[in-house]
Amino acid sequence: MRYVYFPLNSVVYLLASMGGGRTVEVNLIGEEGMLGLRAVLGAKTSGKLAAVHIPGSCLRIKANVIQAQFKRCGGLHDRLLRYTRYLLCQISQTAACNRGHLVEQRLARWLLMVHDRAKKDEFPITHALLSDMLGTPRSEVTLAAGMFRKADIVRYVRGRITILNRRKLESTACQCYRIVSDELDHPI
Repeated sequence: MRYVYFPLNSVVYLLASMGGGRTVEVNLIGEEGMLGLRAVLGAKTSGKLAAVHIPGSCLRIKANVIQAQFKRCGGLHDRLLRYTRYLLCQISQTAACNRGHLVEQRLARWLLMVHDRAKKDEFPITHALLSDMLGTPRSEVTLAAGMFRKADIVRYVRGRITILNRRKLESTACQCYRIVSDELDHPI
């Protein structure tokens, strides 16, 4: 990893390999975070596949430059430690959520997280991608998305989803969404 990226108006996700060609999303990154935290902490490789979900702009900095700044223990150091704490919360809560909650709750949580980062109501998404993100069969995603469409929570047309009623989406999501979102509000 030669560079570290800071999304400005894009949404990036990290995928973990599950074997047999299957992957599952383990981390969503928007303007709250960065891609390449492992490089800041001294790793030379990532071990995860990063993909852009919503295209946009990112700031890029050489990994060795940000490592040097991090070691100075100033504001950047504190900010990156805060993001690390948030990232650990997000990853562990996502793991628990994927194991213990219904697909409808997980889908609502994931859509809310993307909505927060995209800062727009409409974004590109396919059922195949949602299946990968949630680690669940496509047929289950299709049923859950159909329920959301019938309840006028979302509109889904040819690979694009529009959030119609965020309040209903929040009431459908499990507590995992709020736990992770609240972590960003905690001071260092």
